[in-house]
Amino acid sequence: MTKAVRRALLSVSDKTGLVAFGEALATRGFELVSTGGTAAALREAGLAVADVGALTGYGEFLDGRVKTLHPAIHGGILARQDDPLHLSEVETRDIAPFGLVVVNLYPFRETVAAGAAPDEVIEQIDIGGPAMVRSAAKNHGSLAIITDPADYETCLEAMDAEGGLPLDLRRELAAKAFAYTAAYDAAIASWFQGQAGDALPATLVLAAERAQRCRYGENPHQDAAVYRLNGASPGLVGARQLQGKELSYNNFADADAAWALVCDLDGPGVAIIKHANPCGVAVADRLDVAWQRALACDPVSAFGGIIAINRPLDADLAEVLAGHFAEVVLAPEVSEAARARLAAKTALRVIEAPLERGAGLVVRSLAGGLLVQAADSRLPDPDGWRVVTERAPTAAEAADLVFAQTVTKHVRSNAIVLARDRATVGIGAGQMSRVDSVRIAARKAAEGPGAKPCVCGSDAFFPFADGLEAAVGAGATAVIQPGGSRRDDEVIAAADRLGVAMVFTDTRHFRH
Repeated sequence: MTKAVRRALLSVSDKTGLVAFGEALATRGFELVSTGGTAAALREAGLAVADVGALTGYGEFLDGRVKTLHPAIHGGILARQDDPLHLSEVETRDIAPFGLVVVNLYPFRETVAAGAAPDEVIEQIDIGGPAMVRSAAKNHGSLAIITDPADYETCLEAMDAEGGLPLDLRRELAAKAFAYTAAYDAAIASWFQGQAGDALPATLVLAAERAQRCRYGENPHQDAAVYRLNGASPGLVGARQLQGKELSYNNFADADAAWALVCDLDGPGVAIIKHANPCGVAVADRLDVAWQRALACDPVSAFGGIIAINRPLDADLAEVLAGHFAEVVLAPEVSEAARARLAAKTALRVIEAPLERGAGLVVRSLAGGLLVQAADSRLPDPDGWRVVTERAPTAAEAADLVFAQTVTKHVRSNAIVLARDRATVGIGAGQMSRVDSVRIAARKAAEGPGAKPCVCGSDAFFPFADGLEAAVGAGATAVIQPGGSRRDDEVIAAADRLGVAMVFTDTRHFRH
């Protein structure tokens, strides 16, 4: 706004702080112009307000769909106040310029989130609001646009200090306004694409709000921040940090991997993650038992890792965890007693996060673009397995195969998981050959609780029999894999020769 123009247009859905701001503007000599519910709220507080309808010569009609789309409004917003021709044209048409526009939009996203019917959702698509916001933001050289009640106080302070809002602040508010309408339109586009069942549309429109800055990126010389994807479930971004240092980029990445894994576990479970890979996972009737068995898989790698549990964290388990060095502990709930016990570890980040399995789209950056896929939400289903060997798994082996294959979803390819009694005993990750991943898993098992007997889960098929033979050598008595190799017959024959059970799932779980 310029110092001379003390005329404000207010039309807001979010009325937080509206009356106090209106009073502050009136005290500073502003004429207030408003619409519908906004005008009613200001009048109820005793403020003098001019109706938009009095300017346009039209009252609201079409159930309020039309009220501000008029030259009397947009001429007052778009007129450049440093251009004599513009000022002459609006004066000829008896249009007075605005110095301040305060607009926020119909609650479209909130209506969708509430599960409203399509007709109700469509009525929450704002038309006049975005037009006013964009008009004012375009003309920020002459006036100011406010879309967020959080900016009211900043703007009042600037008015008092400088008699108006300086250009740098108006430019900042304009940038915020364009981002606001872009995010709003993105939400609408995404909803329509969802209604059409188009999971991977021709134009992918994403909008995200910065939730927080990270201390740094993957390395200290890189900047980083976490963004909340509009319209998505809160996930880890919506989690509540109860204590500890600020999370780094790597902390977020590892914590997300740990949380995704424990959300997939069937039963009270613990996952320990290091550098985006699990180094120990277990399910047991008691969390303290699950923790000890997860830690036993690879205690060296677990040092300084991320610990996630899928049940409330109580004081007894907190006492145990306090004796282990970890970067982050995540749980769906942390009791007050547990918080008190962990409070002495001031660097430890303790986070409460809602239990929810991954869904929607997985997005990663490419040079010049994005790589997008649906989330891998499939879990092992014994009803869909094919027993391909002479011997079928026993009931105990089948339970361990479900557990092992669940974990392989969350291990970087090539992934091999050795498990016994629903606990990992050896994990091999990220190798260029599958047999090397088996050897690493076997070595980890030999260094830890031992792998005999155990089951083996593989995220993809065994291309040769050597990987299967190495797994059996490490103690595997049953194997789960998707199948699909040109040499499946050779691998099956090797399994029969070695007396192990093997099932094919026909589902690969690569994680690159």
